[in-house]
Amino acid sequence: MSGDDSLRKLIENTPRRPGVYCLLDDNGVILYVGKARRLRDRLMSYLRPEGAKTRALMQRVTDVQVTITRSEGEALLLENNLIKAHRPRYNVLLRDDKSYPWVVVTTDQTFPRVGFYRGARKGNASYFGPYANSTAVRTTVRELQRLFRLRNCEDSYFNNRSRPCLQFQIDRCSAPCVGYISARDYAGDVRNAVDFLEGRSERVIEQMISRMDEAAARLEYERAARFRDQIAHLRQMQAQQDVSGQGGDADLLAAVVAQGTPCVAVGFIRNGHHLGYRTHFPRVPADIESDALRAEFIARYYADHPVPPEIHTDGPVEDSELLADVLGERAGRRVRITHRLRGQRRRRIEMLVDNARQALALRLAGSADMERRRESLQQALNLPEPPERLECFDISHTSGEATVGSCVVFGPEGPIKSDYRRFNLRDIAPGDDYAAMAQVLRRRYQRVQAEQNNLPDLVLIDGGKGQLSQAEAVISELGLEGLTLVGVAKGPERKAGLEQLFLSASGAPIILPPESPGLHLVQQIRDEAHRFAITGHRQRRAGTRRTSTLEGIPGVGPARRRELLRQFGGLQEVQRADVRELARVPGISEELAQRIHASLHPEEYEQQGSSA
Repeated sequence: MSGDDSLRKLIENTPRRPGVYCLLDDNGVILYVGKARRLRDRLMSYLRPEGAKTRALMQRVTDVQVTITRSEGEALLLENNLIKAHRPRYNVLLRDDKSYPWVVVTTDQTFPRVGFYRGARKGNASYFGPYANSTAVRTTVRELQRLFRLRNCEDSYFNNRSRPCLQFQIDRCSAPCVGYISARDYAGDVRNAVDFLEGRSERVIEQMISRMDEAAARLEYERAARFRDQIAHLRQMQAQQDVSGQGGDADLLAAVVAQGTPCVAVGFIRNGHHLGYRTHFPRVPADIESDALRAEFIARYYADHPVPPEIHTDGPVEDSELLADVLGERAGRRVRITHRLRGQRRRRIEMLVDNARQALALRLAGSADMERRRESLQQALNLPEPPERLECFDISHTSGEATVGSCVVFGPEGPIKSDYRRFNLRDIAPGDDYAAMAQVLRRRYQRVQAEQNNLPDLVLIDGGKGQLSQAEAVISELGLEGLTLVGVAKGPERKAGLEQLFLSASGAPIILPPESPGLHLVQQIRDEAHRFAITGHRQRRAGTRRTSTLEGIPGVGPARRRELLRQFGGLQEVQRADVRELARVPGISEELAQRIHASLHPEEYEQQGSSA
């Protein structure tokens, strides 16, 4: 490339001023976008390429375009915009990441609600976060409900209640919808929740101690005991929380590279509380240096995410002062980027590096295909992020006999078999798959709520619009939010690859191409739920058939069972016999024959009772 006189002449005439440059191939495609304090000096270095990456790049470059800017900060902003617009092959590129989830507390209502939120923030609520993922938000919301008994239901549900819902029964809501708490007391709980989210736990504890003493003085011992339990739980959370002893907000950033694959982990500290971390696997050019990787990641990442006052990294960052100045202008306050850390901050970074290495090892060990499938499903269903936890439900029976429901769980690395569950279904009409699905979902998520376990990001329902409609009703009844439900219906002639996905019981189906990785993931989870349900059904059916249906009839002991089977030649013939034939068996009275016949044919006697 050094022999190309026209390119050299163009670069030699470039001014020594700050700006942005684009390297183009012979088709005019932008291969790389960069910024420079002195454009000529930076571009001259490309005529003497040293690294393998730069040599490979310059073998394709035939033209250079430059844009002069007033400052380095303006050059950084322009560089970021051009990279996002053109996505050059040799730049560090982040996946198109949707907004992070937040905890929201509404402020324009008499009885504010606390819940999960993602999207543009509006002025009629308070937002806390961002959190690493939706699971962290739901965990926080669950803790807030446990501590302060705030509602999380939608207004349409809240405004139409005539009696308390399940949340009140499991002591996670004070039932303001039916007047079980005054607006004044509820407002106090909301203030405590906001103080807790803002890191003022000690203030919350002091207020609770005061309210506990007041309740005890008025001889309201049950109410005082509730405050006592809340205080104890808050103390436990303080002991468990990884706090540095200082408040404030900061982001942690660790970058590791193995086998040419980079992993950047970003952790979040808000009000001194660690809110988790998220890993990113950006597309990067080969042989990129760690300090350049950190710099480019920071520049791209904080173009779309909130900028904290401090960014702690695991190593040096190229042009860190320039980055800090530009981010400070964007945030409207001073921003500090540092890798010289001590004490708790250093330990947190070291832990984040370990997490990044572990995430990268898992990805390289085979989780890349699962990641690709989850991302494909995210795009197909227009989800805000790839689903971390997926649950699928199926029903299995033989002509209504021994009905069993199954729930299988998948995570980022595949099946989580320890979380699989089966449900032996009772008190439903034989063959009523809709009622069976409703019972399974209700039992599953009532248990999840009672045990305060994690909710899934995506729920797959094996069935069409009917089963999905039942699922929507149960989820609404339980006051759950943030759950994405998808009905998986078999296609024409029940052929694999023609499945129809329903996001709503009233919506049109989504049909993915047979080669879609997202469809393959749905098929894998659906088939696993089907296998798990069938296995449970067969075991239950075998157990039922090993036990004679005669054993549960009062007055029919072992001797009479043997005589019945001997007289008729087997259970099937006993079931076919009428009352008079049964009464002819020695030891069987007409009254007992009637009882036996009723036990073997309950549907006939139910119909007679309803017609009467």
